[in-house]
Amino acid sequence: MKSILFALSIASSLALAQPTQASAPEVPSVQQLGAFAQFSGFTLSPDGQHIAALRADGEERVIAVWRTDALNEAPTLIGSNRMKITGVSFIKNDRLAVSFWQPFDLRTDRVTRTFLNKLMITDLQGRDWKEPLTLPRATSRAEELMQARVSPTVLDSLPNDSHHILVVNNVGSNAGDVYRVDLRNYSSVRVQISGENVAGYVADLDGELRARLKTNVDSVGAYIAAEFRNPQSNAWEEHFRSYVKNRDQTQIIGFSSDPNIAFIESNEGRDKSVIYEYDIASKQRKEVLFEHKFFNANRVLVNPYRSAGSGFGAILGLGYEGPRGDDVEWTSPQMRSLDAGLRQALGITNAALELVDPATSDRATIEYPAQKDYRITGFTPDFSTVLLMVSGASAPPEYYLFRNGQLSLLAKAYPELDTRALGQTELVYYAARDGLQIPAFLTRPDPELCGTGPLPAVVHPHGGPWSRDSIDFDGSMWVPLMASRCKVVLRPQFRGSDGWGRKLWMAGDTEWGQKMQDDKDDGAKWLVDQGIAQAKRIAMFGYSYGGYSAFAAAVRPNGHYKCAIAGAGVSDIERIWARFYTNPFFRQAQAPTVKGLSPLTQAANIQIPIMVYHGVRDQTVPIEQSEWFVARAKQSGQDVEYHEIADYAHGPAWTRAIMTEQLKIIDDYLGGGCGGQGL
Repeated sequence: MKSILFALSIASSLALAQPTQASAPEVPSVQQLGAFAQFSGFTLSPDGQHIAALRADGEERVIAVWRTDALNEAPTLIGSNRMKITGVSFIKNDRLAVSFWQPFDLRTDRVTRTFLNKLMITDLQGRDWKEPLTLPRATSRAEELMQARVSPTVLDSLPNDSHHILVVNNVGSNAGDVYRVDLRNYSSVRVQISGENVAGYVADLDGELRARLKTNVDSVGAYIAAEFRNPQSNAWEEHFRSYVKNRDQTQIIGFSSDPNIAFIESNEGRDKSVIYEYDIASKQRKEVLFEHKFFNANRVLVNPYRSAGSGFGAILGLGYEGPRGDDVEWTSPQMRSLDAGLRQALGITNAALELVDPATSDRATIEYPAQKDYRITGFTPDFSTVLLMVSGASAPPEYYLFRNGQLSLLAKAYPELDTRALGQTELVYYAARDGLQIPAFLTRPDPELCGTGPLPAVVHPHGGPWSRDSIDFDGSMWVPLMASRCKVVLRPQFRGSDGWGRKLWMAGDTEWGQKMQDDKDDGAKWLVDQGIAQAKRIAMFGYSYGGYSAFAAAVRPNGHYKCAIAGAGVSDIERIWARFYTNPFFRQAQAPTVKGLSPLTQAANIQIPIMVYHGVRDQTVPIEQSEWFVARAKQSGQDVEYHEIADYAHGPAWTRAIMTEQLKIIDDYLGGGCGGQGL
């Protein structure tokens, strides 16, 4: 690595305002937290000559495009006067894929309020806009609704093909068909007619469709089949079958430069997933490439560029679901050298971190960059130009360009935020009442701002529940909001959470509102026992499944909570799953795991005050789930507060006004409600 140069101000449009370092941390307003990031979603052209990003413009976002050799010049700006821009990415050196959305009302026998999504492709000046596929005219109201809710997606940008991309059509009776689109004239050829229940395709490094997943049910139960295309017969052949009732997961995650060698991720016979090579022709598993004792292995990072000297097909690194969810161990000497230089230049340091395996209770202490780390989000074939993002739980994203030995700061997502007010986050473990080790992310407010505690606390379970949290920056702004208001935040990775191994994942089956809820309550008790939280000043706040948890917390007797906040929560688990699990696969795959407490049955006897909010356009958890609960909860004599948010779906927020409204009702309730005088 040559000299390191930090460009503190690249252009007037990229001026990086720095917060004034007052004697005490400056608490961010809900307007600041609710605003769009000033810059986000940076993307690099394959040749490294341009970068693009989303730039905030009040309620809108525009696309900004720069030449990498002229970052001091004003960017080209591309806007939209109809739909809102939600994302941008380079698919070729001179083509951008742009995603949009807008509210959409489908009027049949009733009004379905949802959002319409669209994918468009444009040049670097935003002059020529094309749809990657021309959709057939909808022939029914049902098809019109389907077209409104989904949009074609780019399956593969084909980095070694100058003119073509692979696109999946996600609508109508041809859902999942794959097309090769010529970007010179936007003609398309269907290269794969999708069969029923196909879950997705994987292309090899030459852009040929070689693998796919398919869901089905047999006499044993629901399963996912991993299939390869036979190059001689062109037929799809099953190689693996994983039964979901066992939480077996075997999937094809990529290909070597030898198209006969695939990379397989599998947890078959294990608690954690490993990655191994697989010889397709002989149907032979080869040696394990990567396994991690505490986390699932999940990625192989391969150089996809075939240009001379690029190291086509070389394995650059291996990924796993660590504390950040997408951690990487670099394996190639080139990447290890680059990684060491970048960490030194960016001031990224390690600290001791204790890990505990929920499956075995084994412990180990590792060195880990818990406060902030970086991700490579784009690179040229020779790695002379690299785009990266630096972030952490209390470090909003910052974007950098490494080019010809120089490292330049491009932008900070939230330059006005005083990050000291966001506290510090760590991965912790506590024992549930039955001894199971529960991972959790603990955010402690800044002691200069809030004192050393014990402090008021919020137990904040994630949605899903087959999901997980990470130690990275919380873009929902819920954790920054609460921590900056001097609330300890505990995010338990309760049983039923995915991403921590099979044992923790399966331990949540049929335990909704029971052992799954015990884990959250045990987390609240742990906070008190550790002297972190005040016993009489703990709340629960969650969204979606987390909203269900808040409903459950309100109805369970002898709880730890002063109040609860339920966002878009499920209150009647029977009706919600009857709505979702209408096909045989999903009925067998997940419906049997969803049993336990249905909070609606006990809503009239809630034990604590509760605030409920729900988006009117939510098509994931219908707003009736909150309406039913609130109507009965008002019979309890407890304080019940209810907010309907117009033009809000199941997230994200349609406007910054809506985002701010959501944050404000949470802030107001914890600050002055919660049964009186706030938490």
